[in-house]
Amino acid sequence: MIRTAPPPALTLALTLVLALLGALTLALLAAPFGAPLAAETIVAGLSQNRVAITANFTGSEILIFGAVERTAPIPDDPLEVVITVQGPSAPLTVRRKARRYGVWVVVDQVGIDLAPSFYAVATTGPFRAALTATEDLRYKISVPQMIRSIGAPNTISDAPAFSKALIRLRQASGAYLLREGTVHLAEQTLFSTRIALPANLTEGTYSTRIFLTRNGRVVDALDTAIDVRKEGIERWLFNLAHSQPVLYGVLSLGIAIAAGWLASTVFRYIRS
Repeated sequence: MIRTAPPPALTLALTLVLALLGALTLALLAAPFGAPLAAETIVAGLSQNRVAITANFTGSEILIFGAVERTAPIPDDPLEVVITVQGPSAPLTVRRKARRYGVWVVVDQVGIDLAPSFYAVATTGPFRAALTATEDLRYKISVPQMIRSIGAPNTISDAPAFSKALIRLRQASGAYLLREGTVHLAEQTLFSTRIALPANLTEGTYSTRIFLTRNGRVVDALDTAIDVRKEGIERWLFNLAHSQPVLYGVLSLGIAIAAGWLASTVFRYIRS
C-alpha cells in the first residue's frame, strides 16, 4: 500500500489546532485552583492610602470607591459588594474574672494566637445574603473568622465563649464594625463606602479587601493597603521609647519633676 502525505495546508491547520489546545491546557494548569471567575473584575481606589497619627489626631475616614469592569453582559443575579479593612494582628490573652470572697479575681484565661486590632466589614445588603458560610470560611471575611487559633486548657470547656467576649468588647469600643447596607452600588457597576477609623489606631499596615459576589459566591476579589504611621513628636517619642528605653525613662522623669516644680512655683506665687 502506498501512503500519500497530507497536503501542506492541512498539516499547518493541524499544527495550529494542536498549538492552541496546548496553550489552553497550559493556561488552565497555570490558573490558581479555586480562583474566582474573571468575567467581572474590580477597579478600585482609596481617598488616601496613608494616615498620619499626630498630636491632634481624632480619627480619620477612608473613602473606598471603584467600578466593575466586565467582559460579558451583566448577569441577571443581583451583584453584592463586601469591603473589609483590617488593622495589624497580634496575639493576646482573654481572661475571665469571678467574685471570690468579695474580691474579683482571674479564674480562667485563654490565649488567642492572632486577633486584628481593628476590623470593619461593609456590605451592600445583609451579610448572609451577600456571602455564604462556605465562602466566608474560605476567604475569612466575617469578624469571627479573623480570630485565629484559640488555645484553651483542657479544664475550659467553653473556649468559644472567650472569642465571643473579645468580639463583644471590641465591638463596644468601636474596634470591630459590621456596617450592613453602607456600600452604595449604582447600576451594578459603581460602588463606594466610607470607613471610619478611630483615634486609638495601632500603627502599621491596614489591609483593605473588596469582594464581588453573586448568589453568595465570590466572583472577584481585590487587595490593597492603607499605611498608618505616627508623625512629628509622636513618632520621635515612639522611636525613643523602643530604641533607647533608659533615656526615655530618664527624660520622662525629668519632665515630671520639672512640671511638679513649675506647678509648685506658680501655686506659691498665687498665694503670695
